[in-house]
Amino acid sequence: MSRSDAVDLAERHYDDGTFLAALQDAVGRPTESQAPGQLPRLQAYLSDFVEPAIARLGFESRILDNPDGVNGPFLIGSRHEGDALPTVLVYGHGDTVRNYPEQWRAGLHPLKVVVEGDRWYGRGTADNKGQHVINLGALEAVMRARGGRLGFNVKLLIEMGEEAGSPGLREICRQEAETLRADLLIASDGPRVSAERPTLFLGSRGGFSFELAVNLRERGHHSGNWGGLLRNPGTVLASAIASLVDKQGRILVEALRPPPIPEGVRAALSDIAVGTDPTAPAIDLDWGEPGLTPAERVFAWNTLEVLAFTCGDPEGPVNAVPPSARATLQLRFVVGTDWENLIAAVRTHLDRHGFPMVEVRRSPTEIFRATRLPVEDPWVSWALASLAASTGKRPALLPNLGGSLPNDAFSEILGLPTLWVPHSYPACSQHAPDEHLLGSQTREALGLMAGLFWDLGASGADVLARRRAGAH
Repeated sequence: MSRSDAVDLAERHYDDGTFLAALQDAVGRPTESQAPGQLPRLQAYLSDFVEPAIARLGFESRILDNPDGVNGPFLIGSRHEGDALPTVLVYGHGDTVRNYPEQWRAGLHPLKVVVEGDRWYGRGTADNKGQHVINLGALEAVMRARGGRLGFNVKLLIEMGEEAGSPGLREICRQEAETLRADLLIASDGPRVSAERPTLFLGSRGGFSFELAVNLRERGHHSGNWGGLLRNPGTVLASAIASLVDKQGRILVEALRPPPIPEGVRAALSDIAVGTDPTAPAIDLDWGEPGLTPAERVFAWNTLEVLAFTCGDPEGPVNAVPPSARATLQLRFVVGTDWENLIAAVRTHLDRHGFPMVEVRRSPTEIFRATRLPVEDPWVSWALASLAASTGKRPALLPNLGGSLPNDAFSEILGLPTLWVPHSYPACSQHAPDEHLLGSQTREALGLMAGLFWDLGASGADVLARRRAGAH
């Protein structure tokens, strides 16, 4: 059988209802990693759903407890066909955010896949159960087309804590580095740049949150009797923030700004349009770094966002100068940013600008590191050609996702080139009520992943040889 047969078999998996049945099984299993007491359910998703599914494909697998002894477990699977063949690591996560069924609209339930036209509703349909079920279906189609073989080796890593910040993932990658040894990562998460356009991204922006606090006195004092005599912490904090980022969203601290955009990155983003979905908010064209396109601002530059700001009691303000104020800020950053010295840089800047009373501390949230496979890497042109051949469309290339993923576990700890092919779209309501996949996009995704896996068996060894010869 041929490449086109593999693609046809993957699309038939959608047409005959077997993909929908597998997705219904996955979605019907509650796996809320952010809720307490979920470990038995997180474990059961791996043991009762994933392990039987991959056993049919000839995988050996084992489930590992989280190294932290608290959070969700991991599954590592392996299918080995030959020492001389390329090896791919496929990643996904089976946990979801909280279900909140009372927030879903009438007729929908987070643990049931409800099909309404092209929309398939259910928690995890887009993030991430639907995406890794698509990839497993595509692997099965290639095996059927090649008479029970893939033409390459597969390692599979499924985690059950991504929505809680991937606790333990990096330690698992360190402990199991030999087991997870591979030539590249192919994974699926996040949205395409638009529903209609197949997308490849090569990493993600980093995320670093920090807190600013102004604590001036123990209690508030009457604003009539003491206003104008006492320093107001809200005013101080607002002014301090304004010294970091201006009224148009431009970062004013040189240490928080990224290096110049590489020409290859700029070229890749030249035909990328963002915010085109009908439900997307209108882009503020005069916001952010001047001189950049919207795509460059979100995929190739840093942004400093104020996530929260509290002073006094917003729900019940009183006539008093408050004693304190606090804000949480977040830097989304690209490769080349010195995030490790962020706190020191902000401290130095605030002192220089007359704000020694503003405290700076790192937030307790997980730090996501910025990663980006060079756009010139041979795997990139190989993947783009494969997606185009399967769909007849020009795929979008994003040097990195605007959001954050634990990609550094694969690119830095395991040392892998990383290719991400997302199967959702910007308006999928990921993390929100009424989360959904698009049926038409799912069918296309099954076919394009079958084509990508077919091509890995057909030409992956040649790409590896070129990389090893230093062509990248």
